[in-house]
Amino acid sequence: MPDIDLPTVIFALVALFVAYKLRSVLGTRNDGRPPAGGVLAPLRRAPGPVGPTVAPPEPAVAGPMAAAPPADRWQGFAEPDAWSGLDAIVAADGTFAPPLFLSGARAAYEMVVQAFAAGDRQTLQSLMTPEAFANFDAAIQARAAAGQTMTTTVVSIDGAKIAAAGLVGTTAQVGVRFATKLASVTRDKAGAVVDGSATEVADHLDLWTFVRDVRSRDPNWRLTETQSER
Repeated sequence: MPDIDLPTVIFALVALFVAYKLRSVLGTRNDGRPPAGGVLAPLRRAPGPVGPTVAPPEPAVAGPMAAAPPADRWQGFAEPDAWSGLDAIVAADGTFAPPLFLSGARAAYEMVVQAFAAGDRQTLQSLMTPEAFANFDAAIQARAAAGQTMTTTVVSIDGAKIAAAGLVGTTAQVGVRFATKLASVTRDKAGAVVDGSATEVADHLDLWTFVRDVRSRDPNWRLTETQSER
């Protein structure tokens, strides 16, 4: 039996052991791809767009909570009885703004009054709910059947303030109290005055209710009811 070089045998065994450990840790590559798992497997990019990214927001710093809207924020635009209703409307439709709404309500008031006097059904229909239009249309037909004509001039709108507001389901309802001065006269077939005066100006106090579905993309409100308070 040839002599065995004991140091060489020991070195060979150590080399085999090291090779085995490397194989078990790194894995094998038989198909030219990195092994699945193992310390050499590439890190996987999180799904998402490639390119610059926006840094995540900094964590909020503890502090006082945002101040709630003042309880009297509707003062000057609405009577106190309408404030809670306006809060409900704004919660459902954040675009609601009293100044813009009241400006539109003033314009609608003048258009409706003049269109009714002139018998302009098309304009009235575009500004009203079907129920309200039906009432105005019936009055126009009755006046025409009697052979009467009407002329109305809006001398001034002295006040327009929200008097009532609420949310019924998804329908917002806002009542506006108008204080106005009108000159209105109704004449018969012969031109004789049967109601009102062409020269006298009368004070009027009316409550008009407008509605809008807060889910609708149509920003326009429609007149649904009118009440004369004076």
